[in-house]
Amino acid sequence: MNLDDYRGVWVFIEQKEGVLLEVGLELLAAGRDLADKLEVELCGVLLGDQVKSLTKTIFEAGADKVYVIDDPVLQLYRTETYMMAVGDLVRKYKPEIFLYGATSNGKDLASAVATEVLCGLTADTTLMDVNVDKRLFEASRPAFGGNIMATILCKKHRPQMATIRPKVIKRLPVEPGRSGEVVEEFIDVREEDLKTKVVRIVKDTKKSVNLEEASVIVSAGKGIKDEKGFAMVKELAETLNASLGASRDVVEAGICSHDHQVGQTGITVTPKVYIAIGISGAIQHLVGMQNSDLIIAINTDPDAPIFQAAHYGIIADAFEVTPLLTSAFQEALKEPSKSSLAKQDEEGVTSHG
Repeated sequence: MNLDDYRGVWVFIEQKEGVLLEVGLELLAAGRDLADKLEVELCGVLLGDQVKSLTKTIFEAGADKVYVIDDPVLQLYRTETYMMAVGDLVRKYKPEIFLYGATSNGKDLASAVATEVLCGLTADTTLMDVNVDKRLFEASRPAFGGNIMATILCKKHRPQMATIRPKVIKRLPVEPGRSGEVVEEFIDVREEDLKTKVVRIVKDTKKSVNLEEASVIVSAGKGIKDEKGFAMVKELAETLNASLGASRDVVEAGICSHDHQVGQTGITVTPKVYIAIGISGAIQHLVGMQNSDLIIAINTDPDAPIFQAAHYGIIADAFEVTPLLTSAFQEALKEPSKSSLAKQDEEGVTSHG
């Protein structure tokens, strides 16, 4: 393998039922940084049926070029067809870096492509950079139970591939009207030749926790001790109309379900406000919430790692501080209605009696 033949940064742009998943557009921001440093093109890879019109959004999100394979056989995700399609593209155009979203399909596809084209793959990458002189992609992720950050290099094979969780990267501002080159390719396979068939799709309509879209999250850690402490945190979350999160310790203790878990083995979140109560701040938790706009931490240990990520820290007993915060917010949230009524009175529009 001649490594000099491989140039360009690629991002797999995942779509579902003709709608682009946000993670692919987020990864274009990371890809843009890498491509600019290496002075190469940033390319999107889009597979599906009747999806060519989606390239406009991909260009406006930062891509210079989009490789499109538009075929009915790609309408639904199957490892077999998507691996064949992406494998053919990689062998023909030879990218040096290839990023995938760490979704169910993204992780499945990345691992399949790695075995197809014989290259390395770093899973659940949280930090990315590139050594420009050696053209080595530096993919970092927590290792050894989250005690260290490991930077993984792929020195002898190309492309250098990684999966990245949704919400780890903030997407670039949309550039309306931005355009680029569309390269249309084809997949040489017929439906009747495939080993796997989609018989039917069963959608899970069960209500679940959607932390990824939450604007405010109140999260409980090991310091809340038990169900009583969790109920205290839950009351604060309900007062703020916030989503309820938790560390791995709380989930493993059976206090709440895995749907609430924030971190490396849970959900990556980027709310406007993240309140961490009784969370020490192990690296596997930090990587799941460190990109929040505002982080407020409550912990008795002044040396807790969570304070290194927090914008505001309260060194105190959560069992004393949390009820005070809940009470203060409950009172504060009553004030707008009082002010509004007073203003209406002044304007002579409030009805009495």
